[in-house]
Amino acid sequence: MRFDVLTTFPEVFEGPLGSSIMGRARERELVDCRVHNIRDWTHDRHRTTDDYPFGGGVGMVMKPEPVCEAVRDLQGQPPEGLVILTTPQGKVLDHQLVEELAGEKRLILLCGHYEGVDERVSDLVVDREISVGDFVVTGGELPALIIMDAVIRLVPGVLGAEESAQADSFAWDGLLDCPHYTRPREYEGHSVPDVLLSGNHGEIAKWRRAQAIKRTAERRPDLLATAKLSDEERDFAETVLRQETD
Repeated sequence: MRFDVLTTFPEVFEGPLGSSIMGRARERELVDCRVHNIRDWTHDRHRTTDDYPFGGGVGMVMKPEPVCEAVRDLQGQPPEGLVILTTPQGKVLDHQLVEELAGEKRLILLCGHYEGVDERVSDLVVDREISVGDFVVTGGELPALIIMDAVIRLVPGVLGAEESAQADSFAWDGLLDCPHYTRPREYEGHSVPDVLLSGNHGEIAKWRRAQAIKRTAERRPDLLATAKLSDEERDFAETVLRQETD
């Protein structure tokens, strides 16, 4: 899978793309990540990518010319890519959307900055606008990295054991993940649950499933509406919810 990132701050990507899972995925050539400086598509001596907004107001706005030219140049290289603008106005990223993006052959990630990007960029060259949450960060670079990290984890072969990604939060029938423990067995008065030491894998699976439902009901009850639960499991979740509100 190929990623192309368009940014005015390419140095932000050097560390993350060379580390951990993303770094190993690149070394094994499972993904191709290319970072491009939007300033390379400017035509003035100062390599200007932003200007004052029409109508006044604070901040600067990214100009349409270099951004559109950059996207079109990249789209001229096969395979065809889905162009994504990272913006607080976009669809909020969730696991379902990550799975959709992982099905693409190529993603072109456009990082907004300053007060935003000229609206004509979205009109002309952007396919999807995506937000990583209801908050504002300095620029689109960190959201782009979040999107890349989430998608790369789902690329076949990246994690080694594909079931690892399927056991993560949200991937497990729309539930949060269950608690995890490792050595030592006891730490500062807190012990590992006995069932995890029993060797009974059937009971361990039941415990983990119940804990995932309980944790979701306690922390993210909004997820229960779309979670894949049996009637018995849904009754259990509702019991937890009632206990939380009592």
